[in-house]
Amino acid sequence: MASTAGESGAVETTGRGRERDQGVLRRMTLATAWGEGLDGYDLGVLSVVLPLLSTGLGLTPVWAGLIGASALIGIFVGGPLVGYLTDRFGRRRMFLVDVSAFVVLGLAQGFVTEPWQLFVIRLLLGVAIGAEYSIGAAMLAEMAPSRGRGRRLSKLLLSWYVGFLISVVLAYLLIDLAGLSWRWVLVTGAVPALVVLLLRIGLPESPRWLIQHGRADEARAIIDRHLGGEEHYRTEEYGAEEPGTGWKRLFSKELRSRTLFVCVFWSCNVAPYFAIFTFAQQVFQSLQLSDERASTIAVNALAAVGALVGMLTIEHLGRRRQLIVPFWIMAGTLLVVGLWSGAPAAVLVLCLAVFAFFNALQGNLTAVYPIEVFPTDVRGSGVGIGSASSRIGAAIGTFLLPVGLSSIGVGACMVIGAVICVIGAVVSQRLAPETTGRTLTRTGAVVAPAAA
Repeated sequence: MASTAGESGAVETTGRGRERDQGVLRRMTLATAWGEGLDGYDLGVLSVVLPLLSTGLGLTPVWAGLIGASALIGIFVGGPLVGYLTDRFGRRRMFLVDVSAFVVLGLAQGFVTEPWQLFVIRLLLGVAIGAEYSIGAAMLAEMAPSRGRGRRLSKLLLSWYVGFLISVVLAYLLIDLAGLSWRWVLVTGAVPALVVLLLRIGLPESPRWLIQHGRADEARAIIDRHLGGEEHYRTEEYGAEEPGTGWKRLFSKELRSRTLFVCVFWSCNVAPYFAIFTFAQQVFQSLQLSDERASTIAVNALAAVGALVGMLTIEHLGRRRQLIVPFWIMAGTLLVVGLWSGAPAAVLVLCLAVFAFFNALQGNLTAVYPIEVFPTDVRGSGVGIGSASSRIGAAIGTFLLPVGLSSIGVGACMVIGAVICVIGAVVSQRLAPETTGRTLTRTGAVVAPAAA
């Protein structure tokens, strides 16, 4: 009878743990997804108001390119820096500091009077965005169970595309119907940031990070209270976590191929997208499409659908297949746009829509692969370096696109984008591992732990 009572009590405790698990994970997922959506919202709003900025602040093409690329440049700094700080000082603390910066900087955009002021503010926003990439996905993944982890992380990129789409539609409505100036349209980004801040207050620290830093008792307390207790601890192989040697490990012989893979595939995914859709109206005008606003909204809507489809299929298709095939499809669509100069408008919009769909479908993996292939001790740093390298390409492309449109033409720009996609496909075919369904302990380990 004592044994039976003990077993009953254990089941009851595990059941209560699972209930708390679902509540904490739902809140963690929502707080992280909204944080990712802030990035999409911020960049989407800018793509709409850039033409108004050119008039309101008297922007030259160089300043337009710099402001368009400013947030991307900031990510280059914020990703690695905050990733390192996150690995060293913990996920939770930086999780709150980062989103607080979104609120303050979002409001500050309404008070600029010179191009350089907006450039500086958006540069700092980019630092906050880079921090979000390094913190949010790592914190969520380190608390989530292996089963369905890819789908849960994919919600982050779905939120990015939804945030981008909402911001584009809302910006047009606020400008055309409400008559608001570009200043107040930019300021609207502070509202969702405040919501995210409220969601994040009170969330626990990552148990994996605590174990890495010799605080196993605290980690077990969080697991017991929020994540299902002993069963979760054993199933997710927390006990096999091993201490590391710091961020320099990313460039050691054991991890440098993973670092290269993450940097290249992430760069090749985002560089063409940011370049084309930050200046979407100008691109569509260059392609002589009569209604560039409707085209912009339609293409971004299809991108959101692509992210949704990617989220729903990631556990079934597997990581490698969802990564490699879309690269070839994207390359083909951009080649059609670049080489068929006399194509009907419907064909051009369709090609860019297909590109956006598969780019978003594949883009979910930018929130999944970097988290899964790096060990816990360098996970934040690895994601930060990956996001930084990706934004170097995106920033260069965003800065050069308006120059390219006026010099070499839209066709050549699209062909360059296709070449970038081919590079991503070849590198991914060679280096991408299959991580579907495996625990973070195993996907991040240099040598897989022995079976329990």
